[in-house]
Amino acid sequence: MKMTKGQSGGYTCYSLRGHTGRVVGLVYLQGNSSQNPDLWNSCPTVCSASTDGTVRAWNIQNGTLLWCSPTQSPLTEIVCDELHEVVITADSTGVIKTWQSQTGQEEASFSTASPHCTLLQYNINNDWFLTVGTSQGSVCTLADSTLTKKSSIMVCDTFKVNILLVSPDKKWIVAGTKDNSDLSPKVIYTESLTHPSEGEDPLCQSVPVTGCQAAVFIPTQPARLAIIYHSQHSNNKALTVFDVSIKKTKYKSEIQVQQVESFPLTLNTWSPNILLEARDSNCLVLAADKELWVYSLKGALLASFKEHTMPISSICLDSFRVVTASQDLSLRVMIWKNDGDHGLTLESRYHLLGGSHTMSRGFTHVACNYSSIVASTEGKDGKDVLKAYSFTS
Repeated sequence: MKMTKGQSGGYTCYSLRGHTGRVVGLVYLQGNSSQNPDLWNSCPTVCSASTDGTVRAWNIQNGTLLWCSPTQSPLTEIVCDELHEVVITADSTGVIKTWQSQTGQEEASFSTASPHCTLLQYNINNDWFLTVGTSQGSVCTLADSTLTKKSSIMVCDTFKVNILLVSPDKKWIVAGTKDNSDLSPKVIYTESLTHPSEGEDPLCQSVPVTGCQAAVFIPTQPARLAIIYHSQHSNNKALTVFDVSIKKTKYKSEIQVQQVESFPLTLNTWSPNILLEARDSNCLVLAADKELWVYSLKGALLASFKEHTMPISSICLDSFRVVTASQDLSLRVMIWKNDGDHGLTLESRYHLLGGSHTMSRGFTHVACNYSSIVASTEGKDGKDVLKAYSFTS
């Protein structure tokens, strides 16, 4: 209720200071799992990674630092594993490290020699995997807490892999680049990466679009993929939805990528940074520049918002709400509503402000759980600060 209203007195806000560089990402540990809503009253911990070379873990309910990793090369990426027990980072020299989320103890490291890494962690049955996209265009897969290398394949030669997704059924990895308008993203059979057969090429298929700018799997379907790309026909952007499956014959297996829906996007903005998220089987949320749109899978525009005065830098969403973070130093909180006749729609509720423009340039990242929102602000002195909003009962 308090998060729905956002009234003063309904939440506390802490400024979490300590990083001496840019924050490159933040992740929730405890209390974030939407699969376990009963965890919402546990004390949430958030980890942040920075160009100052440290990972810091924070108790966001009282604003205290829980642990800080030893300083290393500037960090470039942070994710946590599905069970929220391990934090995974990459640094500017290509070293991947895993950290025990409770203590900050380093568990393992692996060098990719890539200055830019995109990280994707997933579990299959009880096996733990980490697939890494490199700036040379390859995808490398590591296994277990020891980070043992299983495979490496080239996806987009010389262009960095900055699109990396796993399907909800864990059978497919999508890898591609946003940096070349002539290349297509690839769908790879996960088993080809996690358990490669000697002498056999990985099972891999190009998605029949080029110039991919954003992609997301639909969370309620086994392997339904939505992609935004630059459409050659209209010189604008289009969104196409594909189903991925496998066709097995006596002698070979083939990946099938079949188009389900496709529609043009009339984004009256040229934005290099397009953000795309999926809520359920029929709801896509898309942000570019200062605007946010909600589309059905068939291309019906369900809602649109233009409530920020500067570009949206990050969004997070769950089944309850959407939070947008903007360079205008505000967060916008929107709540999903089921409107009997018209189905699902999004209702804008309130702003949360991030402080003073004399100190900060704007919000850069945002994450949320059932009872809190955490976002990073870009400090004008080069020292980024986290803002933690806790909606306490």
